[in-house]
Amino acid sequence: MRKETVVREFEQYFDDILKRYHVPGFAMGIAENGKIGYEKAFGYRDSEAELPLSLDTVFGVGSITKAVTAIAILQLQEKGKLNVHDPVSNYLPAFKTRNKEQSEKISLHHFLVHSSGLPPLATLMGSVKKSIESDPDFKVDPQQGNPLDAIQTIDTHADLMDTIAKTEFTMLGEPGTEFSYSNDGYALLGAIIERVSGMSYEQYVQENIFTPAGMHHSVFQYEDLKGYEDIAVLYVMENNEDEKMIERSNHAWDAPAMRAAGFIKSTLNDMLKFMEVIRNEGKVGSARILSTESVKVMTTPYMQCSHDTYYGYGVMIIPDFFGYKLIHHGGDIKGVTAQMGILPELGLTGISLANLAEAPSSKLLFSAFAGNLGKPTDASHLNVEIVDIPHESLKEFEGTFVANDGITSTFYLENDELYVTIPGFATRVLKPIGNDQFLTSVRDQDTTIRFKRNKDKNIHRVEIAFRQLLKVR
Repeated sequence: MRKETVVREFEQYFDDILKRYHVPGFAMGIAENGKIGYEKAFGYRDSEAELPLSLDTVFGVGSITKAVTAIAILQLQEKGKLNVHDPVSNYLPAFKTRNKEQSEKISLHHFLVHSSGLPPLATLMGSVKKSIESDPDFKVDPQQGNPLDAIQTIDTHADLMDTIAKTEFTMLGEPGTEFSYSNDGYALLGAIIERVSGMSYEQYVQENIFTPAGMHHSVFQYEDLKGYEDIAVLYVMENNEDEKMIERSNHAWDAPAMRAAGFIKSTLNDMLKFMEVIRNEGKVGSARILSTESVKVMTTPYMQCSHDTYYGYGVMIIPDFFGYKLIHHGGDIKGVTAQMGILPELGLTGISLANLAEAPSSKLLFSAFAGNLGKPTDASHLNVEIVDIPHESLKEFEGTFVANDGITSTFYLENDELYVTIPGFATRVLKPIGNDQFLTSVRDQDTTIRFKRNKDKNIHRVEIAFRQLLKVR
C-alpha cells in the first residue's frame, strides 16, 4: 500500500510540475536490472494532432551524446588505435590556440573531462548558424539586422579548428587544472574518432554502439529514420509581453561539426539499452560494447564541476545521492530537454525526455529516484547548510560576468540578499553556503554556484551552469 501511495503522490507532482512548465510532451522510463518497471507519459508527441507518446517515440537527447562519444573513444583505445593520454595534436595537427605551449599539452583525457583550459566560445552558434537561418521561424528585424552575421560559420571540423586558432581568448589555466564545460572538446573527439577509425563519426557510432546494442531508432538525422512516424514535434517557449507562449517550431538544429557533442535522436527504449553499457559493466544483453575496465575508467570522478558533482568521461557523477552513487548526464538544445541516470548499486537506470527546451527533466527523474529510495518527492540530495554573510561581505559578489559564447550573468544585492539574472531564466535568489558558494534552484532542481578568486584573492570568475564566466565589471 505504501508503494502505491508513493507512486500516486509522485504522479500528482509529475503532472503538476509539467503543467506549470507548459511541457507539450514528456516521457519517463525506469528499469531495474535492465527490465522496465515504470513508465509515464504526459501530453502528446504532437499536441495539435493529439498524437500519443510511446516507449519508441523519437526525441532529441542533446548532450547525452557525449556519453556515446566517450564510449567510442574508449572502444578505440581498447583496439590500440589511440590512447586517451596522448596529446590531441597527435591526431589533429591543425588543432591549436594562440597559446601554443598550452595547446600542445592538451590530451584526449582533458577533452573528455572538460579540463582543456578552453573557455566557453561562440562555436556552437557558428556550427548551427546555417540551420538556424534556414528555419522558417527565424525572423530578422530590419532595424537590428541579423544577429548571426557577426558569428563565424562553422561547417566542418577543419572550420572549427580554424576558428579556435584565430579567436582571441585567455586559457582558463593549465590543462587538467580547471573545469569548464566545452562542446568544442567533444566535437573534436568526434574528429579524432573519424581520423583513427577511417569512417565518419556517425557511421562508427551506428556500427559499433547503436546496432550491437539493439538501438534501432537512434540516429543523428531525422532523415535516417526513413519514414518512421513516431517522432516528437519540437516546441519552443516564446515571450509575448508578460506571457510565455508555447509555439510549434518543428525545424531541428543540426551541426555537422558538433554532432559528437549533442545531436543524437533516440527513444526511451533505446536509451534504457544504452545505459546498460554503464550499469552492466559494458554489456547490453549478450553484446559486449565496452570492457569492464573501460567502464570503470569512464565513471571515475576526475574533475569537480559543482558542489556535489564530478565529471568522468561523458558522464557526471554524484558520489552521494541519498547514500548511493548516481551516474548521470543531461541534454538541452532546441526543442529538447533530456536526462539520464544510473544508480549502479541498485541496478536502476532511468531516462526522461521532453520536446521543449528548459523542461524540468532532471528534477522529475531525480524525484523518481528519490521516491524509489523512500524519500519525499521534492527532496534534495544536496546536504548543505545556509550560512550568514554580512551585507558588506556580500557586496564583493556583485558584478557582471560574461563568456565568449555570449552568456551573461549579473549578480546584485537587494534587501540584503544576493540575486542572479541570466537572460532566458528567471531571476534567482542565492543562499550562501560558505567557501564562496551559493545555493539556488534551476527548473526546480537545487544547484550551486561558485565564485573563483585570483592570486590576489579578488573574485574574477564564476562557475555557473558548469561553465566559467569572466568578471567584466
